[in-house]
Amino acid sequence: MKRHLPNAITCLNLLCGCLALKFVFDGQLEIGAWFVAAAAVADFADGLVARALRVSSAIGKDLDSLADMVSFGVVPGAILFKLLSLDAPLAAGAWYWLPYAGFTVSIFSALRLAKFNNDTRQTTSFIGLPTPACTLVVASLPLILAYDQFGLASVILHPGLLLGLTALLSGLLVAELPLFALKFKNLRWGDNRRRFIFLLLAAGLVVLLRAAAVPLVVLLYVLLSVPKMAER
Repeated sequence: MKRHLPNAITCLNLLCGCLALKFVFDGQLEIGAWFVAAAAVADFADGLVARALRVSSAIGKDLDSLADMVSFGVVPGAILFKLLSLDAPLAAGAWYWLPYAGFTVSIFSALRLAKFNNDTRQTTSFIGLPTPACTLVVASLPLILAYDQFGLASVILHPGLLLGLTALLSGLLVAELPLFALKFKNLRWGDNRRRFIFLLLAAGLVVLLRAAAVPLVVLLYVLLSVPKMAER
C-alpha cells in the first residue's frame, strides 16, 4: 500500500491542475490560483513521502512529470493568456492574437521537464528554474489583483509587463542556471544553511506582503543560489 501513496499524491497534484485550468478558462482566476497552490503542495509532498517511505519507481517519475506538465505547464500559460486578454484594446485590435504568446511558458515548461528527466546533473539540485516556482509567480498575479494589493492592478495588467514576464520566465526555465533544491536529507544547520535561510526569509516576506511576496521569494531563491553558481 505504501508504495502507491506517493503516486496517489501526484494524482492529487494533477487533479488540482485540472481544476485550476477549468476555473482559469471560466475567468475565475483567483480560484484557479488557489488550486495551483494546492498542486504545488502536493508536488512537494509526493517527493517528501517517497523519500520518507523509501519507495520510488520509473512510473512514479513519469507520472510526476505528466502531472507537472498540466499543473505547472499548461496552467501558467492559460493564466497569462487570460490576463493578456483582459486588455480590451489589445483583444479587439490588430494585435488580438498577442495573448496567445502566454502559452510560450507552457512550451518552455515542457522543454524544462524533458530536460530534467534526462539530465543526470539534476539529481540533488536543479539546472534552470523549476516549473512550480515559475507557475507560482504567474499564479500570484491574479491573487494580487483580487486583493488589490498596493494598487498594482494597472501595472500587472500592462501587456508589456506580462509579455516581458513571459519571456523572462521562459528563458529561466531552460537556462543553465544551477539552483539548490529544497530536499532535506537531515535537519543539521551546516548541511542545510541555504535552505533554512531561504525558508525563514520567504516566510517573513509572505507574512508582510502576502501574494505580492511570491515573485520576490522566487527572486530570493535565485539570488541565494548565486554562491552555488560560483562553486561551479
